[in-house]
Amino acid sequence: MSFSTETKREICTKLSTRKPLQYSELYAMLVLGRVFSADSIVFKTENEHTFSHFIFLLNKLFKPKVEVVAPMRGESGRNKTYTVTLISPDDCRRIFEFYGHDRREVTLRVNRANIEDEEQQRAFVRGAFLACGSVTDPEKGYHLEFAVSYRNLCMDVCRIVREIQDCDISIKMLSRGGAYIAYVKDSEQITDLLTYMGAVTASMNIMGTKMLKQVRNTANRRANSEIANLQKTASASAVQIKAIKRLRRSGRYNLLPDELKTVAELRYDYPELTLRQLGEMLDPPISRSGVNHRLEKIIRFAEDEPVKEEKHD
Repeated sequence: MSFSTETKREICTKLSTRKPLQYSELYAMLVLGRVFSADSIVFKTENEHTFSHFIFLLNKLFKPKVEVVAPMRGESGRNKTYTVTLISPDDCRRIFEFYGHDRREVTLRVNRANIEDEEQQRAFVRGAFLACGSVTDPEKGYHLEFAVSYRNLCMDVCRIVREIQDCDISIKMLSRGGAYIAYVKDSEQITDLLTYMGAVTASMNIMGTKMLKQVRNTANRRANSEIANLQKTASASAVQIKAIKRLRRSGRYNLLPDELKTVAELRYDYPELTLRQLGEMLDPPISRSGVNHRLEKIIRFAEDEPVKEEKHD
């Protein structure tokens, strides 16, 4: 089950008990479903929980005659579509007019008379998300959207979401594939909006996933930093050991002052240690920069070694 499907399932379990809220929630599902006019009302969804919720509210509030087309067993994706069609034109007209709409309207807009207070606003947003909303799995990213068929209707949805007093949602709008998309990409705003709609578990899952990602990123940065430091130490150690071996082969190793010879022996025996760790092994201990200074002297001493001429027969 996808994250978006599970989120809608959670919202559907939080049924509004007051009739005015049920009317507002159903209104959002009707006006943002598929077809909503005085002559025809059709609702489509791929979500089984949304379908059951819509049927429950529709029967409870209006009891119209409907025709239901459900997906065949085993169907998935876009083929898994539930369609609810009101059969009687009288039922269509009755519901259309109940919500304050008139067949002479040129463009379908949200009738704000159906959202008179904050609780009805919350119910409308819940219904809107069930009808045309989706939210991305937080493992993949942060994105919540409402896909609306008409531009003005999408603008109405944006306006209603922006007006939510409990949240500060910066919802934006774009066109995509012949539809209009109202979307939110900020993770904190998405969790606020989900909590507002009643999807508390989904909201907590996003917050938990985000925290886990932050921990992973921090751990990865530290690991990468440690690997880089180890590579740097190994590279420097290789240069230092090469110089020590060169001095030993040439017989000039014993010419080193005792303080340099002590550091050279430690570096040769412990090539994996950092400069700080080498310094702590000395008696008395010296700083990282002090060890580095002595090793640089050893390297310069090895580089100053005269090159012997090869003998030719």
